[in-house]
Amino acid sequence: MSNFIGTLRHNLDGGEKIHIIWCGAIMLTMLILAILHHKWRFYEQKLKKWQDLCFIPLLITIVHFCIYVRDVSLVNSCTSMYLIAVLALLMMPLANMRKGYRIIGSVAGVLTLVFGVYFCAFPKNAHNFMGKSYSESFHALAQEMDRSYVLKEWKDVDFSALENKYMPMVKEAEQEKDPGKFADAVEMFCNELHDGHIMVQRNYDTEKYPSVFELREYGLAMIGLDSGEVIAVCTTDEVNRLGIEDGTVITKWNGKPVQQAAEEDVLDRGEPVKANADKVSAMYLSGTGGDTVEVSFLDKSGKEQTAVLSDLGENNTFYEAYDAFTQIRKAEQPNFSTKMLNDKCGYITMNAQSSGSGLRDIINDFSGRSDYLKKIFRKKLSSLKEQGMEYLVIDLRDNMGGCDAPTVSFCELLTNEKYFTHGLGLYRSGEYICAAERYIRGTGEFADLKVVALTNLECISAGDAASLYLSKLPNVTLAGITDPSGSGQETGGCCVLSDSVVGVLYPTGLLLGEDGVPYIDTRADRVSRDPVEVRIPFDYDAAMKIFRDGEDYELEWAVSYLSEQ
Repeated sequence: MSNFIGTLRHNLDGGEKIHIIWCGAIMLTMLILAILHHKWRFYEQKLKKWQDLCFIPLLITIVHFCIYVRDVSLVNSCTSMYLIAVLALLMMPLANMRKGYRIIGSVAGVLTLVFGVYFCAFPKNAHNFMGKSYSESFHALAQEMDRSYVLKEWKDVDFSALENKYMPMVKEAEQEKDPGKFADAVEMFCNELHDGHIMVQRNYDTEKYPSVFELREYGLAMIGLDSGEVIAVCTTDEVNRLGIEDGTVITKWNGKPVQQAAEEDVLDRGEPVKANADKVSAMYLSGTGGDTVEVSFLDKSGKEQTAVLSDLGENNTFYEAYDAFTQIRKAEQPNFSTKMLNDKCGYITMNAQSSGSGLRDIINDFSGRSDYLKKIFRKKLSSLKEQGMEYLVIDLRDNMGGCDAPTVSFCELLTNEKYFTHGLGLYRSGEYICAAERYIRGTGEFADLKVVALTNLECISAGDAASLYLSKLPNVTLAGITDPSGSGQETGGCCVLSDSVVGVLYPTGLLLGEDGVPYIDTRADRVSRDPVEVRIPFDYDAAMKIFRDGEDYELEWAVSYLSEQ
């Protein structure tokens, strides 16, 4: 019971209390309507008046919508509360039908309680600044994030200083009436927090108003190897004719040493772990420049040559390279799908941490585990065992997150031990307080398995947590070319800015590690706090397998690693 109450305290702490008051007003109105119907049910004139009163929840909803919402992106945060008003309207035509009202009234009462409890148990921190100017809404955003951004103290963020830094750009965008420049200023502001859970949404004509974050197309992508060399990958015919092919070493970009250019000329995109950002910085550099760029490279004889590349238009090579590097195509496989990679090695993919049912995930959020999923995982692993599995690869790459229950339930099958996963936290008077704790309680049916869990920089949120929990188990090795994203706190904050051209989503729910401080998320130093245990080598041959041959090099490495153990 204490954990249940702690979970409620944690959830309420991350939400905007004013919305809970409005929801309470609607629920109280529904209760009053039920009492009045019981008293007036035999009086025709009073029942007509009662039917008119059924519009009150709708009126409250409309007023709330006009004050706080007025934007589609914010409606979802209030849907459960607004559905209560719909229930009142459904009761109206049945007011004179004793049996019909008794049925619909009972259903409406239960659903009012369900919708209301859900809204109050999972409140959102949504704010509407659409009626303000660019500069006013930007100021309001900075103030609200200063109040409710859950990692302000952890990351040592000075929101006032950040606001002052980017306000001139915001005012310039305001003067020029340029939503693209305004969105760029907001995104640069947010990127300085280096939190993968902060998202900037753009809602304007992006073709008419270009962004500084847009990448150009020069006919190649680049990637840095473990050796420090930078090579070209995913090259097109245009650059092949100039002597640049897949694997060609690039030495300079616009006259600068390529590593220096990647450090100085690539915009900060908010990557939480700096080592991850450094790994793909050359890839972003390959789309950075003007209408032309000057590129120096080593030809087949080892001599440095220089060529001028022109912007070819719509960017494709960056996305082709990035998708190959992060294994985005893995998402085409159904979540939790399994197969045998050879006669001894099993495989399961985890694209998202979800049971597939929103209602089930909500219930699982309170318990932190899922017997339903545990049965499914037990069945899948048993099937692989029957096919000869002696070791297993868990594929977490490009995992989009969700809830913790799937990983906890899976881990319980892989260990006999009890492990702390995380605490649901509150921040009070400069201290982190744990309101409820979550654990892996092992049952150990498959504790004999040797396991490699593959992760990468696009493994985020509950996927990031999955990497952490699995790495705690002695029979599991967390491996990857890059570390997980480094973002684990709960999302819930949403601010919609001037004219709805920009929306910002950010975390407001605090999660703590066993040491009593925020888990997973990086501090200002951007050093990973959930690093891989074994770094997969990334050399020339590895790059060619990934980018030129389209092979899954990391998966091949995992199978080889397990067979050698």
